[in-house]
Amino acid sequence: MKNKWLISLLVVSMLVFLAGCGGKSSSGTSGGETSVLEGGAGEAATELSYWTFVELHGQHFEKMLEKWNAANPDRQIKLNVTVMPYDDMHNKLSIAVQTGVGAPDIADIELGKFPDFLAGEPQLEPLNDVAEPYKGTVVQSQLDLYAKEGKIYGLSTHVGATVAFYNTEILDEAGVDYKSIVTWDDFKKAGIQVYEKTGKYMGTADTSAIWQASLLLAQQESDLTDADGKPQVNSPEMVRAMKMLKDLQDNNVISTIAGGQPDTEEAYGEYNSGNYATAFMPLWQMSRYTNYMKDLSGKIAIAPLPVLEKGMHRSYGGGGTGTVVTKTAKDIQLAKDFIAYAKLSLDANIEIWNTLGFDPINMSVWDMKEVTHNPENQFVKYFVNNPFDVLNEIREEINLIKSTSASPTINNVLCTVTLNEIFEDGKDIQQALDDAQTQIEQELK
Repeated sequence: MKNKWLISLLVVSMLVFLAGCGGKSSSGTSGGETSVLEGGAGEAATELSYWTFVELHGQHFEKMLEKWNAANPDRQIKLNVTVMPYDDMHNKLSIAVQTGVGAPDIADIELGKFPDFLAGEPQLEPLNDVAEPYKGTVVQSQLDLYAKEGKIYGLSTHVGATVAFYNTEILDEAGVDYKSIVTWDDFKKAGIQVYEKTGKYMGTADTSAIWQASLLLAQQESDLTDADGKPQVNSPEMVRAMKMLKDLQDNNVISTIAGGQPDTEEAYGEYNSGNYATAFMPLWQMSRYTNYMKDLSGKIAIAPLPVLEKGMHRSYGGGGTGTVVTKTAKDIQLAKDFIAYAKLSLDANIEIWNTLGFDPINMSVWDMKEVTHNPENQFVKYFVNNPFDVLNEIREEINLIKSTSASPTINNVLCTVTLNEIFEDGKDIQQALDDAQTQIEQELK
């Protein structure tokens, strides 16, 4: 099986770390508005509520709801979808499940927050029974990713392979071929040329997300936590990563960006205006381009990540969302059966690509050219090259960063303090990381 590498790796490591430090993506709505998805349901349908922080997820559930209701005339569902800002949703959900009052039937929980919901006795329903039929067809690590003591509590949406998104219009103006960028030294030379020729920055120095830190650690076979899950944010590998990024900033190759990272509403505007040539993001960032950066259609090429040294792995799994069923759901089994159908079935994985532009966890979809190379697909139309040509090139190079109980604290400290100290204030890198290590250890006591 082509994905055996990913299955075996999770025996020692959970896939992926965070969907951005603090989850500051602005891709959800700000008002917490609720919409009712009928999905062709009749009057006797059961109404279920669903909370999410990404409005695009609702589009996928809408399509799967129609398919579910058509196939299950005796188990019809109406879905009340509420989209809230990241922090608001997770905070409200945490209070609701702890008190047993006001929780939705179904919810999305971002990977960086998930350990908080697994602390103590999880107030979420185990999903082993509904996931079992899909074992062997989806990447096993994605079933284990949101598990505790053998019980699965969340169903994943994507692999999250991280790639480089290059604005070929800017690069062509500067005389740079993105295909020639193999190492970070190549990226630096290209970035200096881009800045000199166009005045544009090659990429971003992220201050509110750890995408860059994570991918550079993964390339070095390192992590933000040790084998026991304890923080190690001042490791030699982390120092090397930050020094390399700071050198790029000092040479006008990368610069801080409004919103602090590529996946924010403010950053979408910067990219759409052509002020930055590159984003290093998980493949799900494609949906941000098609929905929020329409002016870049036909200009963005996808490529493997640059590496510190040739031979290193050229991707890592970034971000993640586990869909859960709460213990107070009005019809627990119906909710469980529906989310398994909507997240794990082959049909669901095809729709996850078609609707969301995510890399499906059923990797057999990766080999379905009639699906991945459909000329009418919005993502195939938008990007310069086919995303799956790149995915299949790097499918055995997607390294892992663990998500542990320490991850939310690490995430918060690095994103609210440390990265700003390094890229905004010019603080000594070793000192900034040592201070972060001390603060994180204190907060975890």
